[in-house]
This record gives sequence, structure tokens and C-alpha cells, in this order.
Amino acid sequence: MPRTDSEPQSERIEDVDVSAEMQGSFLEYAYSVIYSRALPDARDGLKPVQRRILFQMAELGLRPDRGHVKSARVVGEVMGKLHPHGDAAIYDALVRLAQPFSLRVPLVDGHGNFGSLDDGPAAARYTEARLAPAALALTENLDEDVVDFIPNYDGQFQQPEVLPAAFPNLLVNGASGIAVGMATNMAPHNLVEVVAAATHLLENPEAGVDELMEFVPGPDLPSGGIIVGLDGIKDAYTNGRGSFRTRAKTSIEPVGPRRTGIVVTELPYLVGPERVIEKIKDAVTSKKLQGIADVNDLTDRRHGLRLVIGIKTGFDPKAVLEQLYRLTPLEDNFSFNNVALVEGQPQTLGLRDLLRVYLDHRLSVVTRRSRYRLARKKERLHLVEGLLIAILDIDEVIQVIRTSDDGEQARARLIEVFDLSQPQAEYILELRLRRLTKFSRIELEAERDQLQADIAALEELLSSDALLRAQVARELQAAADTFGTPRRTLLLNGGPVQPRSRKAAQADLQIADTPCVVFLSTTGRMVRAELDPDAEGGGLVAPTRRSKHDAVRSRVATTTRGDLGAVTSLGRLVRFSPVDLPSVPGNSVALAAGARVDQYLALGKGEQVVGLVPLDADPPIALGTAAGVVKRVSAAEIAAKSEIEIISLKDGDRVVGAAPASEGTDLVFVTSDAQLLRFDAAAVRPQGRSAGGMAGIRVTQGQRVIFFGAVSPTEDTVVVTVAGSADALVGTDSGSAKVTAYEEFPTKGRATGGVRAQRFVRGEDGLSLAWVGDEPRAVGTEGSTRSLPTSGAKRDGSGTALDAVIGSVGTAVR
Repeated sequence: MPRTDSEPQSERIEDVDVSAEMQGSFLEYAYSVIYSRALPDARDGLKPVQRRILFQMAELGLRPDRGHVKSARVVGEVMGKLHPHGDAAIYDALVRLAQPFSLRVPLVDGHGNFGSLDDGPAAARYTEARLAPAALALTENLDEDVVDFIPNYDGQFQQPEVLPAAFPNLLVNGASGIAVGMATNMAPHNLVEVVAAATHLLENPEAGVDELMEFVPGPDLPSGGIIVGLDGIKDAYTNGRGSFRTRAKTSIEPVGPRRTGIVVTELPYLVGPERVIEKIKDAVTSKKLQGIADVNDLTDRRHGLRLVIGIKTGFDPKAVLEQLYRLTPLEDNFSFNNVALVEGQPQTLGLRDLLRVYLDHRLSVVTRRSRYRLARKKERLHLVEGLLIAILDIDEVIQVIRTSDDGEQARARLIEVFDLSQPQAEYILELRLRRLTKFSRIELEAERDQLQADIAALEELLSSDALLRAQVARELQAAADTFGTPRRTLLLNGGPVQPRSRKAAQADLQIADTPCVVFLSTTGRMVRAELDPDAEGGGLVAPTRRSKHDAVRSRVATTTRGDLGAVTSLGRLVRFSPVDLPSVPGNSVALAAGARVDQYLALGKGEQVVGLVPLDADPPIALGTAAGVVKRVSAAEIAAKSEIEIISLKDGDRVVGAAPASEGTDLVFVTSDAQLLRFDAAAVRPQGRSAGGMAGIRVTQGQRVIFFGAVSPTEDTVVVTVAGSADALVGTDSGSAKVTAYEEFPTKGRATGGVRAQRFVRGEDGLSLAWVGDEPRAVGTEGSTRSLPTSGAKRDGSGTALDAVIGSVGTAVR
């Protein structure tokens, strides 16, 4: 009888132990997370959601040669057919597959905002996607029974259990995931190196980790950077667990006038510039880090990452960089935890195990594909042979078909008369009349021969393990040739970071106030040479091999944090400290490594530095101008201002030289019409800063002073003069040069005309260069060394023709 509403419903109550139920439910949940969500398969290196995305995109025909489609459509197809989870999880996985900073070889070609290291992607409705070329190598041959297919969550559709994977994706792109009670974290590697290691293991199955590391020395991160310390990497390759440190790629460069900065062009894996800037600000605010002036993110699409960290004056950029490594993500740690699924079970794998599992999978794929192709070719050969039988006796075949009552009878009679199989007879009945031509028969015979050759090759391949391995190796190499790129990450075998206290860290940032010598080259470069007080001669040695720009205009002994003055052609004295100058060892001074003085001191247009002078010494500073004016100004007259005027110049006049000049020192002028005048510095009384100086040499109308200097004569002091034609194009007339002993020139009174320093020959109308000092060195306009004639010429003699144009003359480094 049917139950009425008044009757009580029967109830079924079961007593369940709560602890047992919770344990069972938790184990089911844990297994689901481990197997179906969080851990990658060791064969294709993909989690289920990633595999389903790539498979469904391949099913939709989203190949690289076709247009992009909305990401939301891909997410919907995957969620509706294969992945029984939310759209957010699917889209997050899709985004990661398209990010070049996450994967070494991206598998999805994204169009639109797919995010950055500091910002998330746009919504799925705004972005578009299609398969990247490398994804085709993971999904190819799926229609050839290379892998097993399993039902989807509701049994309506089929999906691959694993992808064929033409390259070792797990090692190449790495993986990360958190399961229940376990996690995985694997670093990306270089495809070319991984394929080389896989090929070696394929040919040498007993190869160990040390052999494989000759091909895979370490990870190759998408963002580049530097890996410091390889011991942890070897541990990871041996037992699946280890760690290594990644550092940003940096350089110390001038970033403005008198400013030095640390320029970051590559960051550690998965570290964004905004995170670095935030950590730097926090460290500066909390007083843990000193010496940072500012931080600017100049990253753009054209030049890529460029993070400029300005360093305050007086701080050593190298010491600041070490603290940045310690306190910010410019140095980060990566921990290997190579956990992946092998035959459905999570295992921790070393490098050799990862490659072995992949190679076993790939050998299985190639074997199953070859068997499938062999079966298809045998089926086709069987049909072609039946067609050839029919064509040879086509008239009888037609007669048999015409005299049959129906198709079933025709099929039976063809099998009986021509000894055909049922598929052959069926195929003949479906034959089109145009296939009965003579040309068609020739095509069929050629196809039969080709099929027989292909079948023989496939049978030979399947019967030989060596041939199978060789085929796998060829396909791996093809993938490396197609998708491989050069290594991006530099490997350094560095030691561990030494922790420092806060007080020690601050002290280490300051540049020590040690003795040094500052050089100004005749080509306009300044460099600081560090001195070793324990070394012979103060630790200063010229380079054994001459390099560019090694002709010195000024040389000042000071300390690293000392105070110097640069006298310019406009009569200004610019105060500066050599602390920010490029530093070179005193045992090998090369001025080519120096900074350009016009950039370091921010000079005006057309303004040049004519000399460096110390500001902590007593000798007055002597200046000479192009109009023949001379002036001595006491160091005490120079105020503490950074820039001051130390001579009042008349319109059109310029300073041509400046140097410290105590009494007893010779002041020397050389004019463009080859007149040289020397007189004692005592003849020029010191004046105040605003004074305009006094007459130094009488200059003929139309001529000018081309050299002024303060000289303490020795037996090695010489006068170098270079003559030429004012009408010649710049750089085309080498002219002539003469080197004369300084003692050949008599001392005369101030404000006189001097004596002739060189006699001009035909084609010469003036001096282009002059210099007085010891150990002369000439350089070209680009800084290369030039040869000078030997010393000993007469005071008023003519010069010797030069082989190359001389741009400037100075003294050698000493």
C-alpha cells in the first residue's frame, strides 16, 4: 500500500566512529590534493589543471599560427569539460603558463596584461591566449595512441592521463605546489643543457650525477641573475633536496655629475623591482642601511629592467651593495624540493631519477607511436594490395558486381572469386571509377612499395632497443634546436654570507680616508690611484704597457676624502672630493679607467678644466690666460664655497693653465707664435679672488698663449713644441715637433716678450701645442700614444715631421 502522510517515515541511523571517519575523509582529501591538484607528474612535468588546459586548447585548435581567443573561453571549456574546480584556479594556472618570468619556456602565448612580478593579471575577459610553439611539442601525436586516455569527472569526455612531452618539461620549467603534508619546489633549467644530459643518460644508463652535472651545471632562471654557491645544487641533484643563493646582476656606474650608483639589470627568480624598492626603503627608515641617496625604477619595454640605486658621497658602492644583498631581496634563497608523482605516488627525485623517469616515458611514447603507425600502415598495405588485384582483372570484378543481387552478395562473391579479405572486398565496392586508370595503378604500386619500406623500418625500430633510444635522442635534439636558448643565469662557486652586526655594517660602508693621488689626463679624464704606504715608492707604479689617455695634465697627492680644487678655463674653482672618482690600484695606474671630468663636475658648455690644485696646502695658485695675464692667489683667499671665481677675466680671455706655485718656482708662458718666457714666481705678488691679475707675457696682436705652467726645473725638464698650419683641416696636418732642453731658454723679466722656441718652415705659421715638464708623453685626439722626436734640438731650430697628429702633450704617470 502507498504510504500516507500520517504514517511515520522509516529512518536509517548508523553509528560511526568519529575518529575513524575523520581519518578516512582526511586521507581521501589528502590523496585528491596530492594526485589531482598540487603535484606535477614526473613524466610531462604538469599538474592536472595545466595538462587539461593545454589539451583543451589543442582540441580547440588554438595553434600558434591561428588567432588568439578570449582567455575566458578557454577557462570555460576547461571547467565545463575537464576540471571540476573554480574558474579562478584555472585562470591562475593559464596565466602562469604564459608568463616568461615564471617559465623558462612559456607554453601559452598570451595577448594582453598577464601580470608582472609585482602586479596581478587582468581579468580573463580582457586577455587572450593561444598555444605557444613549445606546447605543440608537449601535445603532439595524441591521436596516435601514445598515452592512455581516462574519463573526465562525469564520464562524458576523455582526457589524456599524461602528455607525450617531446622535451623534459619538469626540469626545463620547474614546478611549485603545496599538497597535504608535502610540497614541491623545482627550479627551471636550460633546455639545451637538459637535453644534452638526457641524451647522455640515454646512451650511458649507468651515468652518475657528477657526469650529468657536466651537462647541467645548475638551474637557468628565466630572470637571469647570478647563482652563488654550487654545493647545495649538487645536493639537490643527488637526493632531491638542497638550496642555492641567487643574486641580482648589478654594476657600479656613474649616474650623473659627481654621482655613482648601483644599476640592477637582472633580479633573482620571482623577485620584482617594487619589492626590492620597498625593502630598501624599510632598511633605510629603520637605520639598518646607510649610504642610499635614492632609488629609481627606469624599467621599460625597450631596455628591460633597470633599477638605479643612488649612493651618497663618501660611501663605498661595493660595501653598500654587500649590505643590500644582506638586507634586501637583491639576494634570495631558493630551496629545492623535487617531489613529483611517479606511477601515481609522490617521490623525491634527484637529477638522474628525473631524467630516467622522463626517458622511460618517452621510450614508451615512441614505442606506442611506432606500433600504432605500423598497424595503420599494414592496414593500408592490405587495402592497396586488394586494389591492385582488382585493377589487374577489373572486367571480371565488374561482372561479378553486376551479376550480384545486392551488396552483401557482391562482397561474398568477390571474397570467394579473388581470394580477398572482407575489408579488401568492402574497399573495392566503394572504389570510384576514376581510380581505374593506368596512372592510378602506377600510383598504387609506388604506394605499396613505400608502405613496405616503412613497415620494414618500423619493425626494425621496434625490434631494436638501440634504435629506439637513437630515435628518442634525435627527437630530443630536434626539440632543443627548435626551442633552446642560450643560458641566462651566471653560476659562481661562492661561499656563504657572513652575518654582520648593525654597527659593523654601518662602519663598513664608509670609504676609508687613505692616501691617494688624483690624476687629470690631457684628454679630460680623472682617476684616483690608491697608494700602499708599505710599498716602495708609495705604491704608485705606471702601467708596464701604455694605454689610452695616459698623458697627465695635473697630479695632486691627497687623501680619499680630501678636498681638491679644479680650475676651469672660465676662471672658476670647483671644489670636490675624490671619494666618488673611479679607483685604480696604485701598482698599475691607467687613466683610461677614469671618469670624464666634464660629466663628473658638470661643467658649462665649452668650459674645460685646466688644472687640479690642492686646497689644504700653503703655496699660492698661479694662473695664466690666453691674453698673457698672470695671477697668484693664496689658498687662504678661497672660501668654503663649492664654486668660486678666482680671477676676473676680460671679455674673450680664458685661463689656459693653473698650478701651485711657491717662490723659487718658474712660471712659463708659450705663445702661438713660438715665444717662450720664463720668470720666477716671486715676481708675481699674490692677489685676492676678485683681482684681474697682471701682465705676464707681452703677446703680439693676433696671437695667444697656448701653454702656462709652474715648473721646478731639473736636468730632465724639456720643452715640447708642435708647429703646423692654421689653414689645414683639423686632423689632416701632422705638422712637426721639437723637444728642447729647458735650460736652453734664458730667464727674462715679467711682462717681456720672451725668446723664440721653434723656427717655422714652409707651410707652418704657428704653434698648435706646447708643453714644459719632465718625462713628456704625447697622445692623439682619441687618446692613443704618439711618438715624439728625441731631446736635444736647438732652442730656435725647426721641428721634425710627425707621422701622426698629436692631440695633446703631458707628463707620464709617476
